[in-house]
Amino acid sequence: MTPTASRRGRPRTLVDLARQAAYDALRAVDVDDAYLNLVLPRLLSERSITDRDAAFTTELAHGSTRLQGTYDAIIDASVTGGADSLQPEVRTALRLGAHQLLGMRVPAHAAVASSVELVRGAVGERPVRLANAVLRRVSATPRAEWLARVAPAREADLVGHLSIVHSHPRWVVEAFLDVLGDDVAQVEALLAADNLSPSVTLVTRPGLCSVGELVEQGAGPGRWSPYAATLAAGDPAGVPQVRSGRAGVQDEGSQLAALALSRALVSGRDERWLDLCAGPGGKAALLTGLARQRGATLVAAERLVHRAVLVASAVRAYPEAPAVVAADGTRPPWRGGTFDRVLVDAPCSGLGSLRRRPELRWRRQRGDLDALVPLQVSLLTAAVVAARPGGLVAYVTCSPHRLETRGVVDTVLAARRDIREEDARVLLHEVSGGTGPHVQLWPHEHGTDAMFVAVLRRADH
Repeated sequence: MTPTASRRGRPRTLVDLARQAAYDALRAVDVDDAYLNLVLPRLLSERSITDRDAAFTTELAHGSTRLQGTYDAIIDASVTGGADSLQPEVRTALRLGAHQLLGMRVPAHAAVASSVELVRGAVGERPVRLANAVLRRVSATPRAEWLARVAPAREADLVGHLSIVHSHPRWVVEAFLDVLGDDVAQVEALLAADNLSPSVTLVTRPGLCSVGELVEQGAGPGRWSPYAATLAAGDPAGVPQVRSGRAGVQDEGSQLAALALSRALVSGRDERWLDLCAGPGGKAALLTGLARQRGATLVAAERLVHRAVLVASAVRAYPEAPAVVAADGTRPPWRGGTFDRVLVDAPCSGLGSLRRRPELRWRRQRGDLDALVPLQVSLLTAAVVAARPGGLVAYVTCSPHRLETRGVVDTVLAARRDIREEDARVLLHEVSGGTGPHVQLWPHEHGTDAMFVAVLRRADH
C-alpha cells in the first residue's frame, strides 16, 4: 500500500492510501450523511486504488460500519470516561483499528500504528497516546472474550445481548423479533446475515441482454430470478453489458418484486404500466423490458428530479426509452383508473438492505416510521386509484418492519372496499412459503434483501 500524506496535509504524518480512503469515507458518512456504497467507490476511483488495496479498503470501511455497535461497546470499555468523551475523528479511527484487530487478519502492530497515524493526521498529537493505549488494550483480548465482557447476559437482557453481539440497534432487534414471532434462532441468523458482505447481483434488461452473455463475462447464474447473475469478484462497471445499460446491478429480491407484478393475470387490456416511485430505476428498467415483450408501455414516475435522472439512465439502452416523469405519486398528473399494472416501491426505513447499506442501521431511528408509514399509506392509496378496475397493484418495501409492511397493506384494505389482496406466494413460487398472502424475503433464508411484496387487485365493476 502506497503511503500518502493525510488529507489535512500535516507533513509529518504518512498514512497508506487504502486506510486513508476508508477513514475519509466514514467521515463523509458521519459528517455529510453520505451513503457508504456511493462515496467509497468514488474515493477509490479518484485515488486510483485498485485490486487488493480496493478490496482491503472496502472490507475495512463496510466491516467497521456494520460492526460499529460492537466496536463502540469495546472502545467504551477501554476508555476512561467512555467512548462518548472522544472526538468524533478519533472514534472513527479507533473503529477502523478495532475492525482490523478483531475482524480482519491484520497484524496488531500494523493495525495500531496505522490507526494512530490516522488520528495524528486528523486532529494532531494530543490524542495520539490515548489512541495508542486504547488500541493496545483492544488487541490484548480476543473478540469472543470482549463480547462476553461487554454484552449483557443473554438470560437477563436478550435484546441487549443480541444488539451488542450482532451490532444492531435495540429497536431493530425488537422489530425483527416481532416479525419473526420471537423465534430467536431465526433472528440470530438474520442478524448474522446482515453482517456478511453480499455478492454483487446483476440483472439483464429483457430483450437487450441474456444471462448467458453475463456468464460469458465470468458471472454465475442467479438463484431465483431468471434475469439474475452474480459476480464473485470484480467491479460490475467493468462488465460491458453493465457499461452499456443492457444490464445493471440489482438485488434478486428487487427483481422478484418486479416479476410479481408482471406475472399476475389481468382480464382485458394490458397496455399501460406504472412505476410510481421509480428512483433509482432498477425495477423500472426490468419492467420496461417485461412490458415491451407484451406490447405494453411503462411510465416511470419519481418525485425528486435528480432521482428521475437516475431512472432515465437506467432505461437508456432501450430503443425509444420509456417516459420518465418527475411527479409526486401522492399528487399525480394522470387521471385515476389509467393503468393496468402499478408498482409502488415505497420509501421506507431500508432495514431490509442492511447488508449493502450498513450505515442505515445507525442513521435510522424508530421515530422515522412516524413519517414514513403515513407516506406509504398515501402512496399505496394513490397506486390503487391509478389502477383501472380489474388492474393490479404491487406494494413493495425493502423493510420487514411490521408497521411498514402488513400494517400499511391492512390499513389500505380496511379503508377501501374496491380492492382485495392476491396470494403473492403463487406469483413467486420460487420463494413461496410463510403465512402469506404476501411474500417476505430474508437475507438468511433467500440470500436477498428483506423485501416485502403484496399484490392487490382493484375490483372489476
